Amino acid sequence: MTFNDITPKRITLFMGHYGSGKTNIAINYAERIHESGKPAAIADLDIVNPYFRMKDSQEEMLREGIEVVALPFAGSNVDLPALPSQAYSLVQNRSRYAVLDIGGDDRGALALGRFTPYILEENDFDVFFVANFYRPLTQKPEDAMEVMHEIESACGLPFTGIINNSNLGAETNAETVLRTQERAEKLSERCGLPLVFTSVTEELAGELRERIPNLFPMHLQRRIFDPLN
Repeated sequence: MTFNDITPKRITLFMGHYGSGKTNIAINYAERIHESGKPAAIADLDIVNPYFRMKDSQEEMLREGIEVVALPFAGSNVDLPALPSQAYSLVQNRSRYAVLDIGGDDRGALALGRFTPYILEENDFDVFFVANFYRPLTQKPEDAMEVMHEIESACGLPFTGIINNSNLGAETNAETVLRTQERAEKLSERCGLPLVFTSVTEELAGELRERIPNLFPMHLQRRIFDPLN
């Protein structure tokens, strides 16, 4: 399976523990939707980590024709957790495919609660749990499941799939990814949810293509404050 085999829902949400890598995946996912000829928009709704922002790639995405909604104080030293009003339009305007990057854990998911009724009413969504099994609180499938339950309870939306984005930042190599596949598969089995894909950098994709199914090659943001997020 490749991205071409995935039929994106009208709204796709990426959630996970802090440092799981949601932002990079969300950007690449929105770009793939746009490349397939569909109108795409992306929103950075991470109020938990306001200093690692999608704004790092905003100009590039706007040039490509992807609408970007980011927190108004992204990239500044102002810590004011508030959601931009434009985010409501992404949920309510059904003419575009919306990709939402949601803040880590249940704290960030709480902010999503105000959108939940609209998302459930339309019923054309995916909620993907992004797992990095190298992060302290999600090193085991059972730990990741606990985080998943906390997020679901906070936002009122069920997860529909799992993404393995296990990495060690710049130190990541093929074996780094391979060591976590069994844990990702166990998490998928225990949750009864599909392992949608394993995301890796474009540099590693060639090395892993014959060893891991459903790879999602992605490029990283040009100015990454924290390479793990």
